[in-house]
Amino acid sequence: MQASVPTPQTGQARLKIAAVGLNFADLLMAQGKYQERPNLPFTPGMEFAGIIDALGPETPDTLPPGTRVAGFASHGALAEYVTAPAATLIALPDSMSFQQAAAFQIAYGTSHLALAHKARLQPGETLLVFGAAGGVGLTAVEIGKRMGATVIACARGPEKLEIARAAGADITIDSDTPDLKAALKALGGVDVVYDPVGGPAFSAALSACRPEGRLLTIGFASGQLPDIPANHLLVKNLSVMGLYWGGYLTFAPQILTDSLRTLLQWFSEGGLRPHISHELPFADYLQGLDLLKTRQATGKVVITL
Repeated sequence: MQASVPTPQTGQARLKIAAVGLNFADLLMAQGKYQERPNLPFTPGMEFAGIIDALGPETPDTLPPGTRVAGFASHGALAEYVTAPAATLIALPDSMSFQQAAAFQIAYGTSHLALAHKARLQPGETLLVFGAAGGVGLTAVEIGKRMGATVIACARGPEKLEIARAAGADITIDSDTPDLKAALKALGGVDVVYDPVGGPAFSAALSACRPEGRLLTIGFASGQLPDIPANHLLVKNLSVMGLYWGGYLTFAPQILTDSLRTLLQWFSEGGLRPHISHELPFADYLQGLDLLKTRQATGKVVITL
């Protein structure tokens, strides 16, 4: 059965979708393991790009029909048409394709908010990025380098490490290194840790942190929640901070808006280069989720309509 085209309500715009970015959160949500659990059945897809084709009643025409935009939703973006609050949509620079836009918001937004707003990364500090060739990890490498940090990228295998190096990593370490803690300490330790992986790697990074180090928990792609010994935090004056990008939509949306404005400016200046490893048609979206599950993707997987 084919669903009907949705009607935009007050304050909403309707988009004809051109591209949707897949995220590890889509996979977790489908497995019932994400922090948000929509009622079944539901449509996956959290970030999208397309063209506004209609406005709801009393919706300001700041972004009129025909405008190229990107947006974010908790789910439901894998569809031909989507309605969304007009105030949450962002107009795209002429130089940004729909595919790039669909790969942009969550990955770059997460890394920028984590590094600039939460950890307050400073020029000259050392940033360690786990999962450095993945959807968010690769953007953390890119943004950390732009912010003036020395970037250590940790990923599995020479191909992924080369991708991280091309994004600006100064030093690369294979995640299968037998003694990761020793390798990090041999490099002089780290000031900020960006961790979307969790598990044993977090413990190694915690041990390698310099005094007043900051550890960012972004996700748990390994499926293992790290143990955090509070006594280590006390003795070394460390801070562990969580970052859930979508949560800011409910309590501080302006922080997201300001962050995305900065990121789009950096993109327009040629400072950011979204990496899309797979671009698949709508009919193959399950293959896209499997690429995330099996960690075959680097950067982002984008579905086109």
